[in-house]
Amino acid sequence: MLTSPRRERPRARQPHSLKQEYEEFILQRIEEFKNGLSRQELLGIADEAVRELEAEDQFLLTELLMLEQVDRLIMRRLKLPAYRKWRERHLKLRRAQQEPTHWGLDPDIPLADLAARLGEDDLALFLGAGAAAAALYVASLDGQVLLIDDDLAAVEAAENLAASEAVASRFQALVVSLGHWFPDAMPALVVLDAVTMAELDASTRVRLLEMLKDRTVAGGVHCILPSEPRGNIIPLAPDALQAQYGGWTIERARRADNRSRWFLATKP
Repeated sequence: MLTSPRRERPRARQPHSLKQEYEEFILQRIEEFKNGLSRQELLGIADEAVRELEAEDQFLLTELLMLEQVDRLIMRRLKLPAYRKWRERHLKLRRAQQEPTHWGLDPDIPLADLAARLGEDDLALFLGAGAAAAALYVASLDGQVLLIDDDLAAVEAAENLAASEAVASRFQALVVSLGHWFPDAMPALVVLDAVTMAELDASTRVRLLEMLKDRTVAGGVHCILPSEPRGNIIPLAPDALQAQYGGWTIERARRADNRSRWFLATKP
């Protein structure tokens, strides 16, 4: 769970193996390609794989050999990079991703500090499509992330972006009927999109917040992000949400211009 400096820190997260990430990247691209083919096209690739194996004097054509050869053919067709070239690109991308501005986020939001305090088994839950960029940012910092929203298109868009940014191994997204059903999860960090909260009617919003507060682990943190209006929806004012956190420790952003920004609520 999230901890303050006065409490024992949880087990640190182990950095992901680059070799493992590369293998996940290759497998994902291959599966995406296969999913876009017809059965006839797949059979054509399988026939080509058989011809190549026979040309290599592979007389014992096992199913495993066939699958591996089909994957190699697809890798060639997609011109997927070798590990060394992928690693160079990946490390450059990861350095860029670990800056909040890469995701269009304000540099002063405290997500990097919150992500650093997550333990190996901790989950960060993000509520609302407006929190997708923040969710991907925390995933790029090696946090395990779950995004929930009631809009299927928004969830699919977030999943596609996670794949293109190579953080899909640490990112999950679910379509959820907000306020009525909650996934089987006990998050240590919850990040709320104020616009999504504003879209809910008052009773649903209160029910959802109580559900989130109840499921959050002791010492866990809720972070309410600054939001701009989306369409004709005005973000819920931080004060309206802060009033729901009686007994929690509150921390507000300090800005000279007094604009409404993020705030943190820590569970006792």
